Amino acid sequence: MDFKQAVLRCVRDKYADFNGRAGRSEFWWFALACVLVGLLFSILRLEMIGALVNLALLIPSLAVGSRRLHDMGKSGWFQLIWLIPFIGWIILIYWLVQPSAGPNEYGEGPALPESAAALPPGAA
Repeated sequence: MDFKQAVLRCVRDKYADFNGRAGRSEFWWFALACVLVGLLFSILRLEMIGALVNLALLIPSLAVGSRRLHDMGKSGWFQLIWLIPFIGWIILIYWLVQPSAGPNEYGEGPALPESAAALPPGAA
């Protein structure tokens, strides 16, 4: 999944969808988009508009975070670990960078890119 696909999927298709799974690329591309939007409005000194945009992106951010944790076989409620300074951040970032865990109770998993799907199991 590329940058544009990830942003469109999170904002348009799955704005408040906390069910299912999201792959690493979808989560991290959307996180990058949120950071870039915040930086853009800061550079332009439009902090008030930036705050409103970030508020509008809060729900899709929580939704994609929940789906990413589902991909690891964990509950979306584990996002509350962000509230624990340093240790919680390290734990959650560690979980978010892990590869997909295979089929679990949240579904089959995100679709693999065609190049990774052609590799034998364990080679990716």
